[in-house]
Amino acid sequence: MPRRAAILTHMFQKVLVANRGEIAVRAFRAAYELGLGTVAVFAYEDRNADHRVKALESYLIGEEGHPVRAYLDIDEIIRAAKLAGADAIYPGYGFLSENPDLAQACADNGIAFIGPAASVLEMAGNKVAAIEQARKAGVPTLASCPPSTDVEALRKGAAAIGFPVFIKAVAGGGGRGMRRVDDPERFESELGAAMREAEGAFGDPTVFIEQAVAAPRHIEVQILADNQGNTVHLFERDCSIQRRHQKVIEIAPARTSPTSSVRRSPRTRSSSPRRSTTPAPAPSSSSSRPRGRAPASMSSSR
Repeated sequence: MPRRAAILTHMFQKVLVANRGEIAVRAFRAAYELGLGTVAVFAYEDRNADHRVKALESYLIGEEGHPVRAYLDIDEIIRAAKLAGADAIYPGYGFLSENPDLAQACADNGIAFIGPAASVLEMAGNKVAAIEQARKAGVPTLASCPPSTDVEALRKGAAAIGFPVFIKAVAGGGGRGMRRVDDPERFESELGAAMREAEGAFGDPTVFIEQAVAAPRHIEVQILADNQGNTVHLFERDCSIQRRHQKVIEIAPARTSPTSSVRRSPRTRSSSPRRSTTPAPAPSSSSSRPRGRAPASMSSSR
């Protein structure tokens, strides 16, 4: 067994993926390659979905007629994990991936949460809390108003900032619960749509108003950390190519960033433009075909 797989399997043996669709399928493939047991959860409406049969076990969660709510139900996910004997939960992205309550529920039940600790999610998973931490660190931020569900308070906040503004879900991600408003006359209708979408996707309709920037560049820095205090960053990525506030293409290094440059480790830095005789590794991509395939079987369901 490869050393990486041996380390991970020593940590836990069976992983429940608290997500659906292709997100869950990709996680099952990775777990299968590492020799880990896999557990799927599915809403009644997803009873014929691919992700249900790509795991070794699957469990029905939630109530019929409420598919989104099922994947946001922390008690149901913990219940399924206990029934399956899963010792780790991976949230994927979206749904509960940035919800500190799931991370805390895992800790309270002796289940490993594959992701940041609840305290970190409290700080970074909530947009308003993240902005406050950035301000404390001296990072420049855009003008914004306090989060609320009160229409009049949010209207006054938007007027104080000045249009155009963005309406953003506090617990949002992936472009959900987000609207740009250029015309004050459309503010209330866009606010209602954003709050309904936020509540449906994240179970929380709370939003805040933020200053909109014309033709911005969306630059991200990916950070990886472990429980031993080791932290690394993977430099800048330009995520400006988007559709409906959802990233479509990520470019690394972010050559459009004024502080960005092509950084190479001493092992890969070259003083001459000569072509290397060593074949370059295939680029990593979310669409790359995995080395193995997860078994298309289901050994139990509720």
